[in-house]
Amino acid sequence: MKTLGIGLVGSGFMGRSHAYAFRAADAVFDLPVRPSLEVLADIDDNTAAKAAPSLGFARSTGDWKALIADPAVDLVDITAPNALHKPIALAAIEAGKPVYCEKPLAPNAAEAGQMVDAAERNGVMTAVGFNYLKNPMVALAREIVDSGEIGEIISFRGIHAEDYMADPSAPHTWRLEPAGGHGVVADLGSHIISIARHIAGPITSVVGQIATVVAERPVRPGASETRPVEVDDQARALIRFDNGATGSIEASWVSPGRKMTLAFEITGTKGTIFVDHERMSELQLYTSTGQAAGRQGFKTILAGPEHSVYGAFCPAPGHQLGFNDIKTIEARALMLALADGPPFQPDFREAWEIQRVVDAIVLSARESRWLTVTDI
Repeated sequence: MKTLGIGLVGSGFMGRSHAYAFRAADAVFDLPVRPSLEVLADIDDNTAAKAAPSLGFARSTGDWKALIADPAVDLVDITAPNALHKPIALAAIEAGKPVYCEKPLAPNAAEAGQMVDAAERNGVMTAVGFNYLKNPMVALAREIVDSGEIGEIISFRGIHAEDYMADPSAPHTWRLEPAGGHGVVADLGSHIISIARHIAGPITSVVGQIATVVAERPVRPGASETRPVEVDDQARALIRFDNGATGSIEASWVSPGRKMTLAFEITGTKGTIFVDHERMSELQLYTSTGQAAGRQGFKTILAGPEHSVYGAFCPAPGHQLGFNDIKTIEARALMLALADGPPFQPDFREAWEIQRVVDAIVLSARESRWLTVTDI
């Protein structure tokens, strides 16, 4: 079987998830190409060398440019901090190598657009890691909407809330660097925006609200010295879709008790869908027809072998998939695309469209007005 050499930049949380996903995809699915973990790059030689064996990589380097130049690397996988996405991706594109990049694609839409232009000009395949789109229950929601089962879509309500920055003593990190882009509206908000676009269609206009809740944070764990926070901790927006539907989205990383509330509700003229990723293997469905008086209500659909690729993991319904499982589904989709299968989505262009919505929310909030997304 043909192998595809993987070069991964970054060995943090997402880097580990990507490495696991490639190994698991090779075990769970019958792939047309086999991923081979060739080179791991990190901030320096020592960090990379320590992480490479546990992640399954054959070699390591402290220089991502050496990774791109390595002839054994066929795919450049980027899980480095946001500010590094663009230079690494552009170098890989210039080398003619496909790029798999974590979200958000770039600090802003202008830079994301430059990445899109470079990839399309050079004919390089691209993929962006919005892995929640690969949840079989999200696929089922899209299927139900497309079938017309809940009628014409009239509203979308979505939220992505977590609490990993709720403690004001949590130290300043690269996520809070303005050079890396916007705050929670990009980090978490981009996920709910991606789902909104995937299921309800293009977002045409927004009016946003952003707020910084924790004004300053320690420069390191336990330090008395602090550094100002210059990005948003909370973000909200009213939105309008191209199809006439309206809705709202919200993002927060300072919501105590919320660990993974990536939830959305889609209302149609004949029914409603609700999904919450804290229970990611469930979908709540209400239809206004076919229910007897006094027996109306939502029904819970549990993920099972009938839904997308769930059956490759487990033959029994209701046994739950997890975060790394849907990352594995994403890795499978990438391997198929690289083997001339269905094109991978979201690619750089779709990630740019998502980033335009992010930028529009921030600018709208700063200017206190409705903003058309295409103006970004």
